[in-house]
Amino acid sequence: MSAVVSRVSAPAVLMYHSISASSEPDPHAIRVHPDRLDRHLGLLRRLGLRGVSQTELLHAVDRGQAAGLVGLTFDDGFADFLTTAVPVLARHGMTATVYVVAGHMGATNSWDTGPQFPIMTADQVRAAAAAGHEVGSHTMTHARLAGAAPATLAAEVGDSRRLLEDVLQAEVPGFCYPYGSYDAAAADAVRAAGYDNACVTGDYVPGDRHTLPRCYVSPRDTRAHILARLVRHGVRIRRPLPAPGR
Repeated sequence: MSAVVSRVSAPAVLMYHSISASSEPDPHAIRVHPDRLDRHLGLLRRLGLRGVSQTELLHAVDRGQAAGLVGLTFDDGFADFLTTAVPVLARHGMTATVYVVAGHMGATNSWDTGPQFPIMTADQVRAAAAAGHEVGSHTMTHARLAGAAPATLAAEVGDSRRLLEDVLQAEVPGFCYPYGSYDAAAADAVRAAGYDNACVTGDYVPGDRHTLPRCYVSPRDTRAHILARLVRHGVRIRRPLPAPGR
């Protein structure tokens, strides 16, 4: 039976993947140029906002102190998070959560068609954490979790957390559903594995602590697009939930 959920009213969370100046094909639209990231973060600063990790954002929500914050997340754990995104984040005094595909540390994004790029090694994951960024789990293999068998959920959700905690020798409180693919059983598995929070992509229902919505950032997004996403989030988060059965 699914847990009773309570919707979380939190500031917007921006969803990035790779940060790279590479000119190779990007068929899945996941690669943002570092100069563009720099402009996005500069906009946040001009708006009086500070980017923080997902868990820090939620803890601020719990304390009623989330005004002026925005969540920053980077999916998959690409090595360019450490080499390229972290210096940009540091220039703006911001932190982020990087969701690592735990079973692919030191390998590549082999779940994707198209160009292959390195995923952080265990040492690089530790370096990202040492630089002040949160490391979260993105499963073991980047599997779609909606409709997955219980044994698959246990391995992808639970084993990935244990592996990352072994690498970091620290708690891993955050989880991210690959492809935004989840259902009630997947969310229950995330809760059962002990995660404090988990995020999806753009789904605002149910929008509880283990199905938190995020705003996807595309490689072509300008500062105007980012501003529009922040405004749209503010409108959507205040909408009432649909009535049961609808």
